Amino acid sequence: MKSLGVYVLLGLAATVYCVPVSKVTVQDEGFAKGYLKRFFNLTEEKDPLSRKGADRMSKKLSEMQKFFGLRITGTLDDNTLEVMKKPRCGVADENIARYSTFGDGLKWSKNTVTYRIVNYTPDLSQAEVDDSIRRALEVWAKVTPLTFTKLTSGTADIMISFARLSHGDNYPFDGPDGTLAHAFAPSPDIGGDAHFDDDETFTFRSSTGYVLFLVAAHEFGHSLGLSHSEDRSALMYPLYSYKDPDTFVLPQDDVRGIQSLYGSNPSGDTTTTTTQAPTIPDVCSSPVEFDAVTTLKGEMFFFKDSYLWHSSSQSSTPQKSLISSFWPNAPTSVDAAYENPGTGNILLFKGSKVWAFSGTQPVPGYPKSLSEFGLPSFMTKIDAAFHSARSGKTYLFWGGYFYLTYDESRRAVESFSWVSQTFSGMNNKVAAATEKEGYAHIYSGPYMYMYDLGSRKLLSVLKSTYLLGCN
Repeated sequence: MKSLGVYVLLGLAATVYCVPVSKVTVQDEGFAKGYLKRFFNLTEEKDPLSRKGADRMSKKLSEMQKFFGLRITGTLDDNTLEVMKKPRCGVADENIARYSTFGDGLKWSKNTVTYRIVNYTPDLSQAEVDDSIRRALEVWAKVTPLTFTKLTSGTADIMISFARLSHGDNYPFDGPDGTLAHAFAPSPDIGGDAHFDDDETFTFRSSTGYVLFLVAAHEFGHSLGLSHSEDRSALMYPLYSYKDPDTFVLPQDDVRGIQSLYGSNPSGDTTTTTTQAPTIPDVCSSPVEFDAVTTLKGEMFFFKDSYLWHSSSQSSTPQKSLISSFWPNAPTSVDAAYENPGTGNILLFKGSKVWAFSGTQPVPGYPKSLSEFGLPSFMTKIDAAFHSARSGKTYLFWGGYFYLTYDESRRAVESFSWVSQTFSGMNNKVAAATEKEGYAHIYSGPYMYMYDLGSRKLLSVLKSTYLLGCN
C-alpha cells in the first residue's frame, strides 16, 4: 500500500510572535533552505556555490511566494521570511492550485462513512465536542451525497482522538500553538483518521483559542480526500483563521474540490444529512421547550435548534423550515427573537450578538454586539425577548429570572426587575417570550404562561404549542 502523507493544520496564533526581520542573516538563509526542502521539495546541489543550486533556490522561493500571495521576487526578503516563520501546515505545498486532491483514487468508495470519537478534550464538555464534530462533518455532507454515521465502539472509517506530543503515528505534536491537528487521506488502517493536539485550547465558539468546529471541518476535508488550497478564503487553506461558526458557509473553492471527488448532493438539499443530527421534535405530538418565539407579519414563529415552525393562513398545520432557509445570514440557531412593528424588523439573538432583518434581508450595521446594541457589558446572552405594542418598549430576559425594559429607538435600558415580581406565578427559568394582541406569552419548560400586560395578571397556563396551530 502506498504510504500516506499526513496533512497537518497549523494554527495562526492570535498574537504575532515572530519579530520583523530587518536584515537577512546566514541563519535566516539556512532556515529558508530547510523550509523550502520540507514544503516545496527543494533539492540542493553538492556544491552549495554552484549557479544551478542558486537558480533552484530562486525558483522555489518564487513558488512559495506565489502560493502565499507575496510579491514574487525569487529572493529571500523580509516578508517572505516572516511568512516562513509563521505557524503553518506541515505538508508540502507543491500542489499549487485553487483546490487540490490527493489523487491516485484516495477517496472513499462509498457514500456512508462512519466516525468514532475515541476520547475527549477537557477544554469542552462532551456534548460540545459531539456537536462540533457533527457540524464539521455536516459542512461536507450538505454539498455531497455523503452521510456520516457515528459509532460508539469498534473501528470507524474516521477515528477521532485528542493526544499530546508523540501519539503513535510518527507525527508528534509540538505543544501549544503550531500544529493544531492532522488527518490522513482515505485508506484502510489509519487512513481517514483525525488527531487533535490536546495541548491547544479548543473552544466551542470563542475566538480566544481555536474553534474545534473550524479545525475539525478542515481536517475532515483531508479525511475525505482533499489536500490544501492556495485560496486564502478557502477552508482548506493551510493556515487557521477564525470565522463565526454560527454563520459559517463552505466557500465555493472547497465545494468545487469536494464535488470533484464525490459529486453534488443529489437532492439539491443543503440540510443536515448526518445520522447524528439533533432529533427534530414532533412539536404537535408533545410539548417542547422552545428556544425563542416571536410574531412576524401576523404569523407566529417558534424556534428550536436549527429549525423553526410557523403558523400559516394557507395551512392548518405548522410549517417547518430551517432558520437558514428564511434568513441565510442568520445564526444556525437562536437564543431569543422579537419583531419590532414600528421598524418592521425582526431581531435574532445568539450568544453575545444580535442580528436584524427587514424581511429576509440583513439590516445594514448588523450583527452587533449586545454592548453596541446598548445593553450593559455584564449581559453576554439574552434568553428571551418581546416587544410591547402597548408601551413601545422591549422586554429582554436574561439569567433565567431577570428582565429589563429597553427603548430600541434610544438604545437605552430603562429598568431592571425580577421576573417573578412583575409576572406573578412565574418562578421558573424563562426560555422564550412573545407578545400577541396585548397579552404576554412567557415560555418556561413545556408550558406557556399567558399574562395581561396591563394588569400583569396571570390568565392561564397552557401547553407550549398552544399557539402553533397543531391539530
